[in-house]
Amino acid sequence: MVGFGTVNLALGRGKLNLRHGRIIKAKMKTKTKSKKVNKAWLNDHVNDPYVKLAQKEGYRARAAFKLKEIDETLGLIKPGQLIVDLGSTPGAWSQYVRRKLSPKTATGGGAAAGELNGCIIALDILPMEPVEGVTFLQGDFREPEVLARLESAVAGRLADVVVSDMAPNLSGIESADAARIAHLVELAVEFAKAHLKPEGSLVVKLFHGSGYDDLVRLFRSTFRVVKPFKPKASRDKSSETFLVGMGVKPGLES
Repeated sequence: MVGFGTVNLALGRGKLNLRHGRIIKAKMKTKTKSKKVNKAWLNDHVNDPYVKLAQKEGYRARAAFKLKEIDETLGLIKPGQLIVDLGSTPGAWSQYVRRKLSPKTATGGGAAAGELNGCIIALDILPMEPVEGVTFLQGDFREPEVLARLESAVAGRLADVVVSDMAPNLSGIESADAARIAHLVELAVEFAKAHLKPEGSLVVKLFHGSGYDDLVRLFRSTFRVVKPFKPKASRDKSSETFLVGMGVKPGLES
């Protein structure tokens, strides 16, 4: 029997989303096939080693291990830093950052609660269960008023790292979805240009496909070092990938 906690982690959110759009009638054969596909998909997710590891280590989603691998490879997040987490819900990335900024161990990480050496500001359009020490703002990053609230929370300080797991609701129309994804990445880049330290880093999620090369060019025109990254925790079948930009090029700071 599969527990609800496992299912929730498999779906990548703290809670199941039970809202559905319009249901279109289909032949019974199609329904049966769909049920089989959904069952197989859920089975694969529930048996995913990263889902099990997330449960074991107390992370809200397997996505924590994507950021963990990027960070451990490139050495981005250190105690004492200001980190901005865009698209933070359900909070796995904020949890990982929170542990990295804890002074509990000699290496500066590991505690999920207690003293915090640094500052974490998280933002998402969806609500997020509190993470100790994390300042959470709920709102749509694409709206000027929400962006102004984020800038107010930063309070004039420059961030060491901005991480973005933002992704739009996909329509299935490639050109429209590519434009939505590009817009979120462009907003993250603009925010980074205005609020990153000169040696700071930006991590964004994006997808291979239409518009990908343009976003790589945007990163290369903005950052001194650009590294594409496909973490092991990102499924092989997924077109999901990440770009990391390190060091804002001189003269591009807003």
